[in-house]
Amino acid sequence: MNREDLEHIIRASSDVTNEYEFIIIGSQSILGPIPYPEDVFKASAEADIYPYQAPQKADEIDGAIGEGSQFHETNGYYAQGVAPETAVLPRDWITRVHRVQNSNTNDRVGYCLDVVDLFLSKAVAGRDKDREFCTALIEFGHVDPKRAIDMVAQMPIDQEAQRRLRATIRRWAGSAI
Repeated sequence: MNREDLEHIIRASSDVTNEYEFIIIGSQSILGPIPYPEDVFKASAEADIYPYQAPQKADEIDGAIGEGSQFHETNGYYAQGVAPETAVLPRDWITRVHRVQNSNTNDRVGYCLDVVDLFLSKAVAGRDKDREFCTALIEFGHVDPKRAIDMVAQMPIDQEAQRRLRATIRRWAGSAI
């Protein structure tokens, strides 16, 4: 998926839900702060999205332009309607979002996570694909591991989970060098 594809998804999500603002989480939110990232970050064909003011309408997005839909068949990419709690994010993540709004979005707004918030969300999830994504973020210089470690205290997880998360980030930073 590329930036123009994400803009199309924002526009189509608005058409489906009649909403104006959307939150994009997951790997393709990188297309907000880094509109033209390295290919490794564009591998996914899906954008995780929900209407900012009406997250309950995420199912409408999934049904109309989700996986297996005519939209997906036509474009080769799709939206996955998700819930706000799908991603574990630092407490103040909303203050760092990157706004995607232009004629390609029909002037609708997509708020994409800042790269460090995306990194922390993926690090908490901890799947193999998340480790690979996060390691690449460090390798390409998009995330400073020290900053990410400093922000762990803002994550809504208990102290032991924070300790493990810091250790994971240190380990990933060591393997990225």
